[in-house]
Amino acid sequence: MQIEAILKSYARYAPVYDHTFGWLLSFRGRSLAAGLTNKQPGKILEVGVGTGISLSFYRREHQVHGIDISPHMLERAHRRVRTKRLGHVTQLEIMDARKLHYPDEHFDAVVAAYVMSVVPEPEKVIKEIERVCKPGGDVIIVNHFVAERGFRRRFESMLAPLSSKLGWRPDMALQEILAHTSLHEVERRSLPPLGLFTMLHLRKGQ
Repeated sequence: MQIEAILKSYARYAPVYDHTFGWLLSFRGRSLAAGLTNKQPGKILEVGVGTGISLSFYRREHQVHGIDISPHMLERAHRRVRTKRLGHVTQLEIMDARKLHYPDEHFDAVVAAYVMSVVPEPEKVIKEIERVCKPGGDVIIVNHFVAERGFRRRFESMLAPLSSKLGWRPDMALQEILAHTSLHEVERRSLPPLGLFTMLHLRKGQ
């Protein structure tokens, strides 16, 4: 995925995102991801915050920072924060997830929901996420990963050449994340619809 294709896709999706992808994905994957950070208050980074559809799932004692590459998406996220009075949202900023403008070990938890198969160079993104996460902190990734075998694997491979038009990579393998990080896996859970998505809960060593 090239950054230009991503920006074009998000400019296209932004006006309708909440009413299409939002209702399908948010109340299971996004709420579960945010819920894992809610055990105690802390400083949270959401990578690929989009229209801010998940911001209300975080506990109000948090300090939530959100980044996204798309100004069209962030415009709607800012609007949501104002209208819903989400005072726990500290910052929303345009930023490339491959080069986060935060110091090392800055966040108690990092959430990246439905973003890893969209960004270019996901191996750089997971390394940056690991860098800014505090030791002992949680990293929660929700994403679609290619099936290991069978009809679904063949179908997703057939869709791969259309990635730029779709705005995401249907053939991204889970190992593209795990092979480029020293974060250790805490939990892996299949999510609806039909187990097409996975929640991956990782933790940084002390």
